[in-house]
Amino acid sequence: MAQPTYYAPTGGHPGQDQLLTDRAMFTDAYAVIPKGTMRDIVTSYLPFWQDTRLWVLSRPLSGFAETFSQYIMEVQPGGGSDRPETDPQAQGVLFVVEGEVTLTLNGDVHVLNTGGYAYIPPGSDWTLRNRAQETARFHWVRKAYEAVPGLPTPDPIITNERDVPPVEMPGTEGRWSTTRFADPQDLRHDMHVNIVNFEPGGVIPFAETHVMEHGLYVLEGKAVYRLNQDWVEVEAGDYMWLRAFCPQACYAGGPGRFRYLLYKDVNRHMPLTLSKR
Repeated sequence: MAQPTYYAPTGGHPGQDQLLTDRAMFTDAYAVIPKGTMRDIVTSYLPFWQDTRLWVLSRPLSGFAETFSQYIMEVQPGGGSDRPETDPQAQGVLFVVEGEVTLTLNGDVHVLNTGGYAYIPPGSDWTLRNRAQETARFHWVRKAYEAVPGLPTPDPIITNERDVPPVEMPGTEGRWSTTRFADPQDLRHDMHVNIVNFEPGGVIPFAETHVMEHGLYVLEGKAVYRLNQDWVEVEAGDYMWLRAFCPQACYAGGPGRFRYLLYKDVNRHMPLTLSKR
């Protein structure tokens, strides 16, 4: 596979002469947040983080997608946090799209550069700092861990995308593959954050309709994505947010690769009362 590239937002503000028409949409089944909406005016800040701002891409919403949140973090040189996570039930995945961060996890120090991936189990002792000279940007996916009696929590995972061979989907001749950072059969995990890869002409040839919620951030390329009853054009920097059972499919027309970071909830019984979610 060619050297990965990733889109990362930088903020800014559009001129007064720009048309407001854009591809942003929010429906009962899905949302599309185009890269052009990630401006300075919609950034936020977090307690105990220094020289850091973020774009909130998704959060649990009653009646929509309820299992996870996803941020794009922007950390200036010298910035970061010695108390990044304030929820002891939260597990997290970090994926670096630009720059370099230093993650200290349970006493071990890891330098994550572009393409770096970290799974952080709930209750972990961790800090994160940008000790480099350039701004760092990374995705942070958070989910409350659903513990199961008899199953321990997962171990940390520290790796880089370039060190994880993609798994080709059967019968696709490599046009569609998935970079899987956690073992799909490891039932300790109740969420997966993977990278889905399409070569030009690759396609999801049926409308997937399933219980898993999704967050899809387009890292590279462009495609036409089927969401519910609509075909939507998406490109690098766009984010799609899907509730359970939203039909979905994809056609990657090229000219380059189409790739996205994908969240999904997995490996747990369905709660039978809403209060358990």
